[in-house]
Amino acid sequence: MTLILLSIVSVGNAQKYRTAAGIRLDGKQFGITVQQKLHEKGTLEGIAAVGSREFSGTLLYEWHFPILGRGLNYYLGAGGHVGNLKDSGVFTGADAIAGIEYKVNFLPFVLSADVKPAVHINHEDWVNLTTGISIRYIIVKEKKKKKGIWPFGKQEDEDEDEGGIFRRKKDKQQEEEDGGIFRRKKNKQQEEEQPGILDIFKKRDNY
Repeated sequence: MTLILLSIVSVGNAQKYRTAAGIRLDGKQFGITVQQKLHEKGTLEGIAAVGSREFSGTLLYEWHFPILGRGLNYYLGAGGHVGNLKDSGVFTGADAIAGIEYKVNFLPFVLSADVKPAVHINHEDWVNLTTGISIRYIIVKEKKKKKGIWPFGKQEDEDEDEGGIFRRKKDKQQEEEDGGIFRRKKNKQQEEEQPGILDIFKKRDNY
């Protein structure tokens, strides 16, 4: 079982994502969820939820931590929400979230399950605790980073990032031009050293 889990995680680790969107269900509400990766461990998630008596929008910042790899990870986050309750009107509040996320092998989908406690202001329920599941479709994949054997592969990547290819072409061109100058000087010197036709006739007349 451990070997199977490790193989799943190792394959999932090769496929990362930057933007994913889908649905979230928590038993009482239906939600649309969008995740946008900001940096290596940080993700911004927006949730628009609709229930029988209310609708709300939630924005969360989440920290992701790998479990044996990046294909399977857990995340913690916090944020806030604003919504409208049928009887009370507008309400606001603060949220926290804790969940686990899995990238499906060979498919552009991410599955997650979470617990999301919330504290409301101007709501009939001051404290609420929901559990939900989400299915997201990967809209934008993260570009794979080129790996090389140090120091040659790493130096090559740095050269390419810093315009190394063009620099090498320019250096090569400069070397060819520099070599051409010396070559032209050398050829001119050889021409001067080699006797011309007039010189040959002059030498014959002297004899």
